[in-house]
Amino acid sequence: MSTAQPFEIFLAAPPGLEAALAIEAAEKGFGPTTEHPGGLSFMGGWPDVQRANLELRGAGRVLARIGSFRAFHLAQLDKRSRKFDWAAFLRPDVPLRVEVTCRKSKIYHAGAASERIKRAISETLGAPLDDTAPLRLMARIEDDLVTFSLDTSGEPLHRRGHKEAVGKAPMRETLAAMFLRDCGYDGSEPVVDPMCGSGTFPIEAAEIALGLLPGRARHFAFQDMAGYDAEAWEAMRAGGPPRDTPLRFYGFDRDAGAVRMATANAARAGVDHITEFTCQPISALLPPEGPRGLVMVNPPYGARIGNRKLLFGLYGALGEVLRTQFRGWRVGIVTSDAGLARATELPFLPDATSVAHGGIKITLHRTGALR
Repeated sequence: MSTAQPFEIFLAAPPGLEAALAIEAAEKGFGPTTEHPGGLSFMGGWPDVQRANLELRGAGRVLARIGSFRAFHLAQLDKRSRKFDWAAFLRPDVPLRVEVTCRKSKIYHAGAASERIKRAISETLGAPLDDTAPLRLMARIEDDLVTFSLDTSGEPLHRRGHKEAVGKAPMRETLAAMFLRDCGYDGSEPVVDPMCGSGTFPIEAAEIALGLLPGRARHFAFQDMAGYDAEAWEAMRAGGPPRDTPLRFYGFDRDAGAVRMATANAARAGVDHITEFTCQPISALLPPEGPRGLVMVNPPYGARIGNRKLLFGLYGALGEVLRTQFRGWRVGIVTSDAGLARATELPFLPDATSVAHGGIKITLHRTGALR
């Protein structure tokens, strides 16, 4: 993979979290970035692509814009696709999936455009085309401009590679990381999740505290592209040794199966030595010994789990325990229902963060330190 010519790199993010991802990207040395609906872009090279996949906790995917040209009809698309230097990016032995979208262009039939691009790749490079292949080329034809992008991630980046066991309505790791960030979490305080499910919040918080790279344990699509340097990648992925931390991260759930799942996931993530998961109800929740920190919770909400009317009592009980037992702690609650959030009677700050997730809109409600 040549690094001589910079190209546009796009970091996908759920709408509503672009600004949070921009802050993380800047902290990691990427940019300057430009925000777009659903993500942000910056100019860089292949080492930036690899490092973004490896290090960014909030990005859902990393796309590489590998080239573009004008095309006003299918014959022109066919001719210019054949002249494109596919061998600079793709291997002839790796199956490829091609996806095309057309908007405001003289070429308006995505299926016909896809056939021309596929044929050009097949006949000039020889790569097999497969609609189920992990490696994906996206062609966007907008205002008669054809832009080719490669999905360098493969599987979505929230799949860190260690959370094999999940319960109902699991929180994606990328969302959890951005919500933790929005609550001011930086790895220097404990985190408690009273309804931990498969353990996403405590595990993500523990990884941040230890300085573990989120993509350290998985495969990425760029590893199957032309010019991939395995030795350089392994050196990048090795990073430095994990930091030490005296902090502990706690998850509680009344479901013993969820506690077992969270415990197993933490072990696979390599954070089991600083995480504790316990089976207990909200009524038994007490702050752990040590410094105060952040309570982070994604309770059930009626849109997915449970009956909404019955949930008011649950949220009320959660709020009462936090108000009376967790003075000095901050709280973050993720829910799709503002009425349920209000039932906690917690002093939420006015600037709530809302995100589209799984077909519904969820909102992070935050407090300052409880008094």
